[in-house]
Amino acid sequence: MDERTLKRLEYDKVLEHLARYTISSLGRERVLSLRPVTDRQAIQTWQAETTQARELLRLEPGADFGGWHDIRRQLQRAVQGAVLEPQELFETGQTLGALQRIRKFFAGRAGRYPLLEEIAFKIGNFSELERKIKKAILPGGEIADDASPVLSSIRRRLLRAQQQVRELLESIIRSPAYQKYLQDPIVTIREGRYVVPVKQEYRSQVPGIIHDQSASGATLFIEPMAVVESNNEVRRLQVMEKQEIERILGELSRAVAARGEELAQSLEALGQLDFILARARYSEHLDAVEPRLLPAPRLNLRQARHPLLTGEVVPISVHLGYQFDTLVITGPNTGGKTVTLKTIGLLALMAQSGLHIPVAEGSELGVFNAIFADIGDEQSIEQSLSTFSSHLTNIVGILNQAGPGSLVLLDELGAGTDPDEGAALAQAILERLHEMGARTVATTHYSQLKNFAFTRERVENASVEFDAVTLKPTYRLLIGKPGASNAFEIARRLGLAPDVVERARSFMTVEQVQVADLMQQLERARQQAERELEEARRVREEAEELRARYRALKEELAARRESLLSRAREEARLLVKRARQEAEEAIKELRARLADEAARVREEAIREAREKLAGMQERLQPEPAASAPPGAGAVPKTVSVGQTVFLPRFNQTGTVVAPPEDGEVQVQVGMIKINVPLGELRLPAGEESFRGEVRVSALMEDKVRSISTRLDLRGLRAEEALQEVEKYLDDATLAGLSRVILVHGKGTGALRTAIQQRLKTDRRVKSFRLGEHGEGGTGVTVVDLA
Repeated sequence: MDERTLKRLEYDKVLEHLARYTISSLGRERVLSLRPVTDRQAIQTWQAETTQARELLRLEPGADFGGWHDIRRQLQRAVQGAVLEPQELFETGQTLGALQRIRKFFAGRAGRYPLLEEIAFKIGNFSELERKIKKAILPGGEIADDASPVLSSIRRRLLRAQQQVRELLESIIRSPAYQKYLQDPIVTIREGRYVVPVKQEYRSQVPGIIHDQSASGATLFIEPMAVVESNNEVRRLQVMEKQEIERILGELSRAVAARGEELAQSLEALGQLDFILARARYSEHLDAVEPRLLPAPRLNLRQARHPLLTGEVVPISVHLGYQFDTLVITGPNTGGKTVTLKTIGLLALMAQSGLHIPVAEGSELGVFNAIFADIGDEQSIEQSLSTFSSHLTNIVGILNQAGPGSLVLLDELGAGTDPDEGAALAQAILERLHEMGARTVATTHYSQLKNFAFTRERVENASVEFDAVTLKPTYRLLIGKPGASNAFEIARRLGLAPDVVERARSFMTVEQVQVADLMQQLERARQQAERELEEARRVREEAEELRARYRALKEELAARRESLLSRAREEARLLVKRARQEAEEAIKELRARLADEAARVREEAIREAREKLAGMQERLQPEPAASAPPGAGAVPKTVSVGQTVFLPRFNQTGTVVAPPEDGEVQVQVGMIKINVPLGELRLPAGEESFRGEVRVSALMEDKVRSISTRLDLRGLRAEEALQEVEKYLDDATLAGLSRVILVHGKGTGALRTAIQQRLKTDRRVKSFRLGEHGEGGTGVTVVDLA
């Protein structure tokens, strides 16, 4: 880019502002050397770096990237063999610590800021060198005692020697024999040796070496002979200390030089990170965004603001290269035409430098091969030939260099000469730039250029808005509408006599006056239409807000309705569950009562049977062939399950519940099951008894044939399953089954639990267990019947 163009568009001021956000001279140097580029890939990378850095500042507000120094000079000296000063080494150690901290920061956030991480990974690992320097050099450039074992030993001995000298001198100054010779009873140092101040007239009374005297000559600083040797030891140890310190500094300097190239690369990486973070901080300050880069040289800036303007800035929206390639901006002075030009040019330069720009989201910019600007002093009311020549010289240079993909910005095109000739020349220049394929924005006062924009394809008029009522500029850019100078209205407002204004208006042709009036009326109508449009937008926004509130209220009511329904369903479920639990408790209580009653009846029956048996035994005759009691028939040869038989011994009728086995038959008499010999049974006498026996026997045999030893309850609800189990156990007991299997499946286990809870209280059940491997496992319950 041409440096003069950068200067005209105030690019250098943007760099000065940006440099304030750096924390090092390396970052500042990069900022001040920054220039726009035309490589689209490089621009995308720079923009992405700025975006990632801004994201880092947002997500990591406490991140520390400072605490380091520009040690390039120290590094260069060390590489050349110089021994670095302690303070220089201390600053080097601080920088090495910052390198380690920043490197660790990005290593712990792998993948979050890839472009910044790529730069940070160029930083080397200097932890060992940092440890050595920080161990040896203290803040302020002091050498630590434990910088080396030798230095530590020397300093301990030096401390003891200094203490010994002080003690000797203290004894001298406290001695009554010497006190009258001393100017002051103190110990001081001259030329690195401990001395005492002796009055001039008593110098012969204190033998020793004179090292200095006071300005008046009244005091001599004498090293007594008694401490000369001790002072010599102190000086010797001080020389040894100095030599050891020089050795330590030389060793550390050589260690720095050994990694000089790697350190230089790491410093470059630090400077680059500082530069990128400065761009991010500047972006935050401007409330800027990353523009979308376009493949074609065109622009669409939404709500763009000049980055150097402060206070309440009126944003502009402008596009170029879509429906038109040349934009002619007209309007009165002080309306903001030049600011519009500078804003367009400066934002294009910033974008191509990797900087975010102060625009609204959705703004787009293509990459321009070159940007040219001819912007003069638009406030000048006298334009001489030299000014016109200067502008024309700039334009000639632009015409010689511009071409497709160029952005050309021309302020007050054709001004400074005869209006007709200037307008004609301006049209020719715009026409040539249009033919060359350049994207051009020009400002002017000439009406001929407004007509030029109307009659040429891909050329468009624009104006800066001027309030026709207040006669003040609004600084808004209106594309598609030419502007008027409003000279008469401005002159009238500034106090020019009305008759002079009217006289000036009379010099204009009828057509000019009509056109001016028409444009003024159109402007008033447009502003009125805009106010109505704004009011319509406000009403629409209110309607949208009301609709949103209605939707939110509707959703809230629906949510409340669903919540109430859910609560009602839950309460109903709880009521049903509670009722079911109460019913289950009632059933359990009823069954317990029935069981107790049955047990009582059974015990009563057993007692009565035993009493009858005892009575029968007492009445037994010794004759074995006694006749069968009334109601008894012949001895059956065999019996079947369910058959009714008579037990003469008990004088009771019973039912066979198990087939004969080893000559015995199991018979149920009332609630009691007993085993009796087959020979003791009798068939019931009489036809009715026989028919009843046949019917009962047939019923029992049918049950035995039809009933299965497995009952499948899968798919049933708990209540249905329990009813099936109740009926099945009745049938199984009637059929004389001793073991059955209830198939309930594994599932959630709820059905299994309900069934087993019922089996625990059923007196027909002797025991139950879960199925074993091969029987169905936990999916079945094996029940042994009593």
